[in-house]
Amino acid sequence: MYRILVIDDEEAVCNVVKRRLERDGHAVETADCQAAGIEAIKAKNPPYDVVVTDMVMENPTSGLEVLQTALATNVFTEIVVLTAYGNVANAVECMKSGAFDYVEKNIPGVDVFEILALKVSQALERRKVSVATLMRIEQHTK
Repeated sequence: MYRILVIDDEEAVCNVVKRRLERDGHAVETADCQAAGIEAIKAKNPPYDVVVTDMVMENPTSGLEVLQTALATNVFTEIVVLTAYGNVANAVECMKSGAFDYVEKNIPGVDVFEILALKVSQALERRKVSVATLMRIEQHTK
């Protein structure tokens, strides 16, 4: 069972994402603001496998601040940024900062929560491969 944190200041979004990811068998916790999300990330041991964060909460860079905290806490935590205010510059900045992916909430005719579930699955696979690679390196350097 993988550990996932969903951070969004819209309670309805948190609840829908939580239910969707729990259907896939994940242990999902939620936070309703940037500060609560950062506190949860710092307190979680073992760390979250994936953090799904809204981009704009208290300020326009809330998602980037969450991303930076998550990666500083554990480099193997994968971050998916979810936003209603998508733009190319924002997406590029998130990806350069280490996000696994960047998903827009408001895509007409598309079930964004299914896309998000797919992105989380892909992020978990990348995390699994990264951790396995590190373990192999450690075995060969002993």
